[in-house]
Amino acid sequence: MIKPLSTTGIGSLPHRSAEDACRLIFETFDIPFWPQLPGMSFKEFMIPQYSEGMPCFRIDPERQTFWIEKKPSDELDRFYESCTEDSRIAISEDYGRGLHRFIQLIKDRRYNALKGHITGPVTFTLGLKDESGRPVYFDEEFREISLMLLKAKVRWQMDILKASAEKVVIFIDEPILSALGSSSYLGVNSEETLRLLREIILTVKTEGGLAGIHCCGNADWQFVIQTGADIINFDAYEYTDTISLYPEHFRRFLEAGGLLAWGAVPTSDAITTSDPESVRKRFIDGLTKLSRSIPEDLLRKNILLTPSCGTGSRSKEETIKIFQLLMRLKEDVS
Repeated sequence: MIKPLSTTGIGSLPHRSAEDACRLIFETFDIPFWPQLPGMSFKEFMIPQYSEGMPCFRIDPERQTFWIEKKPSDELDRFYESCTEDSRIAISEDYGRGLHRFIQLIKDRRYNALKGHITGPVTFTLGLKDESGRPVYFDEEFREISLMLLKAKVRWQMDILKASAEKVVIFIDEPILSALGSSSYLGVNSEETLRLLREIILTVKTEGGLAGIHCCGNADWQFVIQTGADIINFDAYEYTDTISLYPEHFRRFLEAGGLLAWGAVPTSDAITTSDPESVRKRFIDGLTKLSRSIPEDLLRKNILLTPSCGTGSRSKEETIKIFQLLMRLKEDVS
């Protein structure tokens, strides 16, 4: 059971020391999570980090580029032979230094809950392109291969984290959801997008975890609820108004046991002027607005607290401030 107002984070940190990043996380959050460290390596960016095992994937860390190369090879055959509906595909230390230090630190310990994360299949397939610049989302075979790969990464994470936790939470990071429907993504099919997300979420649940969707922009929240996610993580600092547009949908979501991961502390430039009082006021104002259509006691017992997004683009000093403001908010509103 995850307690109301428990704190956790989104993923990325600006640190260049895996040890320092992990220590800060353990000192701060009720639900520790492994840190993505893009400042240490391009391989820890959202798409490259989960690319190991992807057939035909090419990466140039020096130029910070990656792509799918569709030249004849036996890579596809080998992938299909090895990747099944029960496969586990690891994230190596070369692609996840923060993850592997985190694994070392949780060994022989027991936590109420731990959190992992995966780049969602929509963001992954729209962000990964072939040599002609076409997103692999529009290639039926590679879209399915991407889904198989990500599901195998989820299973591997679940195995690792379950060994040290009563409950494992996996956030599916889908920033691209806020852009769907725009002119850039007119060819993206909503039914197919829903299928991709539901399959990842089902994988998390089948392995015994709680599945969350993180979107730090203005998404179609009715669509997000339809994915079957247990947790919806949103940028409450900027977008509480968008949640209030779907009162009945969110009331039913919460009544069914769903959780709102309230991104209460900004990770944008707004952090420079934020203080405990301004963060607390934003939270109370948002809670008051939603409680006009959703009972406040239902909201309060189903809220987790997070930063609005990852802190990988902020400085270490700003990251510490963000985390401290989150801890202070929990104290002020508990």
